[in-house]
Amino acid sequence: MAKKRVALIGATGIAGQQFIAALADHPWFKLTRLGASSRSAGKPYSQAIRDADTGQVRWWAEGEPPASVADIVVEEGAKMDARGVDLVFSAVESDVARELEPMFAEHVPVVSTASAFRYEDDIPLLLAGVSMEHTKLIKRHQKLRGWKGYILPQPNCTVIGLAITLKPLHDAYCVKRVSVVSMQGISGAGRSPGVAGLDVIDNIIPYIPGEEEKVAREARKLLGTATPSGFSAANIEVSATCTRAAVLEGHTEAVSVEFAKHASPQDVARTLLKAGAKPAKLGLPSMPENLIRVHDDPFRPQPRLDRDGGGGMVTSVGRIRPEPLYKHGVKYVLVSHNTKMGAAKGAILVAEYLREKGLL
Repeated sequence: MAKKRVALIGATGIAGQQFIAALADHPWFKLTRLGASSRSAGKPYSQAIRDADTGQVRWWAEGEPPASVADIVVEEGAKMDARGVDLVFSAVESDVARELEPMFAEHVPVVSTASAFRYEDDIPLLLAGVSMEHTKLIKRHQKLRGWKGYILPQPNCTVIGLAITLKPLHDAYCVKRVSVVSMQGISGAGRSPGVAGLDVIDNIIPYIPGEEEKVAREARKLLGTATPSGFSAANIEVSATCTRAAVLEGHTEAVSVEFAKHASPQDVARTLLKAGAKPAKLGLPSMPENLIRVHDDPFRPQPRLDRDGGGGMVTSVGRIRPEPLYKHGVKYVLVSHNTKMGAAKGAILVAEYLREKGLL
């Protein structure tokens, strides 16, 4: 089967570069067009990411820039006509996404890492092992918007590991409330001057603006139910405290969960392992053999040791133990890779699912 033709907007930024690295040898998708700001438009990609004054190649993804994109001439994203491709990946900031993504979605599907449309009632959040069946909302979404395509945003990187672990527990034991404290890798802030190196070294930043609200809202949406006629959020209380820690990549989260019925730590471990193995049956190129890894070593998971499991697509869980504050509950620690599963590679996995289901 011929590869799907893919365009990428936001191609010169950190998130865009992660897409380029992950798509370089992809068996199903071929990156054929790149979009960025007017500053980069008209230049071959290899020149668009090179500083004209210092000669520095501003490439922040792993490895070297793929040769396959070096000579692709960057287009101005705001002027790009997407009708010549099968899919657009969007890696732009939220304000730009709100302007550009509907323009592309009039004609083709858009899979995005931006938050601009995450909270619209007709737009699902798709996450492997959690909410892929919410694709049933796509036709309603297209009808309401009058589009041939659609917009599918990637969930916030902080909620991804949380939702992946909560989904099977909610299905088995009915989650009533959740409390989570995150210790987030600094790469989640991009190269923002708001989290400068000297701020986070020997330190923990106790507040990430807007993050806690996103975690609570998106967790309920991901764990909710969808029908062709609408969407219903899960009736779960979610309390989050989100902090930035001196770790380059990987989000660590301490989670406390109350259930409606009893579940021992051993029950929870078995449930997570069984659920994590199910998505692999889909045979998607970016899907790991098991979406969830459970450790019995009390000193795991750790971001440095566990964030790259399954190519950065595995959520690692450990320290599963009773929660004495609840009649029925457990607490555990998880690690999830924020710039792989939580960004470009997670979005690519969603696109693989869409292709497999005939939705591209």
